[in-house]
Amino acid sequence: MKRFFLLALALILTACASAPAATPETLVVTVIVPPTEAPQQPQTVVVTVVVPATPEPAQPAVIPPTDAPAANAPADPNAAAAPITLDDILGKGVFKNITLSGNEFTLRCLPRELTITATASLIDITAAELFYRTRDYPKALYDSQWRSAGKMQKMGNGVFSITLTGESVHQDARLDPGWFDFQIVGLNKGGGAVDRTQKIEQLIVYRINCP
Repeated sequence: MKRFFLLALALILTACASAPAATPETLVVTVIVPPTEAPQQPQTVVVTVVVPATPEPAQPAVIPPTDAPAANAPADPNAAAAPITLDDILGKGVFKNITLSGNEFTLRCLPRELTITATASLIDITAAELFYRTRDYPKALYDSQWRSAGKMQKMGNGVFSITLTGESVHQDARLDPGWFDFQIVGLNKGGGAVDRTQKIEQLIVYRINCP
């Protein structure tokens, strides 16, 4: 009987070991012991089997979401555009460091002003005058006549500057839109022309109304 009991217990333990891991529990097993010399009543053997629980898989770490990048703020129409420096070849050895405050200006919208700056390359140049014309945009098939926008302001060290507004463009030359072409003429002390830059074309757009 003892051998049979041990065999039954071993079978129970083996079954528990191969079964999926669970929490500790008590198993009630009824073992029928075969009769010997004297018949005996079936005996119920209570066996408590403690099965170690399998640890639960570790939960992935929760990483808090990073703040979403802020949406780009709308462009400020009043913000100054980055200055544009032209190739010195356009100055033709007469002027250099020709700089534009932007590539467009308008009569009724923004930006309303355009500043052109240049540095004289010849010592004979003591003054500078800016001339302009407009052409149809974008094909540039129609040209207005050349007109003077006036003398540029002397800033010192051979630097000259002029600020144009939408009203600076003659009424007959106001295209919407149109190319604003210009040329800078260097003047000597007597007011005579020393030399001039190339015609600087199709770099600036003039508008009457908002695009």
